[in-house]
Amino acid sequence: MTAPVPGTSRHQALMAAFDAHRPAALARAMSIVENHRTGFEEILSALHGRLGRAQRIGITGPPGAGKSTIMTHLAALYRSRGLTVGIVAVDPSSPFTGGALLGDRIRMEQVALDEGIFIRSMATRGSLGGLASSTREVADVLDGYGFDRVLIETVGVGQSELDIARTADSTVVVLVPESGDSIQAMKAGLMEIADVFVVNKADRPDAERFRHEVELMLGLRLGQVSRNVPAHHGVDIQKLRNPAHAARQAAQRDSDDQWTAPVLATIADRGEGIEALAAAIDRHFDYLERSKALYARRRERLRERVVEAVERRVRERLWDDPAVAAWVEERLPEIEAGTLTPFAAADTLLARNGARLTASPARGATAD
Repeated sequence: MTAPVPGTSRHQALMAAFDAHRPAALARAMSIVENHRTGFEEILSALHGRLGRAQRIGITGPPGAGKSTIMTHLAALYRSRGLTVGIVAVDPSSPFTGGALLGDRIRMEQVALDEGIFIRSMATRGSLGGLASSTREVADVLDGYGFDRVLIETVGVGQSELDIARTADSTVVVLVPESGDSIQAMKAGLMEIADVFVVNKADRPDAERFRHEVELMLGLRLGQVSRNVPAHHGVDIQKLRNPAHAARQAAQRDSDDQWTAPVLATIADRGEGIEALAAAIDRHFDYLERSKALYARRRERLRERVVEAVERRVRERLWDDPAVAAWVEERLPEIEAGTLTPFAAADTLLARNGARLTASPARGATAD
């Protein structure tokens, strides 16, 4: 049973409707949490004890790779198995309005009206890492609501956009043959975050060659990881001489101590390859549970949430105060003259505002 939400009767009524699984209450709670309106922390606190049921699946890749089409078919497949699906689609922000540039509900029209599926579009609003700053919290709301699967689609892919790996239990990287992804695939960061690779639009020229290139990079990495592993662990040195073949073979084995990302081929427009993708995601989740890596990932996620909460409180309590801003402005001439360093100013600022940083925040105001 969900803990009661402290604060206004309005919030308590909202959570009562939320617990009754009313979609309007879910949408309202997500809006409060996404926009950090008054009461969002109380909502998240009320849901905290029930988190962990949903399997969180991140899907990332370059624009035009077919992520939304893959998510649509994947959601439909889960629904055919009797599972409920929450979808968080994070799109680039408009530089003029701050809203999302793309219409995910239109692209996912096939499943948008299914009562067992809930779609939430979010804008990055300038957030780095390919995710909106409140994406994890919105995923928490979907988890707390009781969805079996939470699919999170992110913007772009690259070295600076790796937040999805810290948000999802399993991360799917979608690539296409002709978009220059071979350069991206060679980046070590991408090799690290992908639990499953998908080469979409596999009916196009050079798709199989590109798939082989990705497996080659995985195989080279596998060879480096296995270089010092004793033979009794089952490493076949002969296969490591053919890195791509070694990667494909390793991806087909169920191991408790190592996961090698499979490289799958899909033609999302036709729905081809989706069942194999779902099976790979299930295999990866089973691996996480067997190896205890799921516990480690989720515990690290909680640690990062604490850090995020502290940083948010510091920003709000310091930089929203005009007196603090005025104090910093007064120190600028000394910093410009070299008689005061930014680090010394920061230490003094924190020492002067210790009481403000540790004060209890006001509670109970009505949400907008």
